[in-house]
Amino acid sequence: MTYDRLVCANCAAPVNEGRCPVCRASRARLQQQDQGQGPFAGLNPAMLVALLVVLVGALALLAHQTM
Repeated sequence: MTYDRLVCANCAAPVNEGRCPVCRASRARLQQQDQGQGPFAGLNPAMLVALLVVLVGALALLAHQTM
């Protein structure tokens, strides 16, 4: 989850603004988690399957055109 849409329960401000100590701690923790993940970590499984289907379809279309 990205922190740009989270609202702090302590100060009711967006977490990415870091207005209070709770916001700043949450923002730092989320940024630290984001650094250790790969490029597809933000995608849910349904999006990964859809991406795979599109890729296979594009490869099939390319193979059909070269024949």
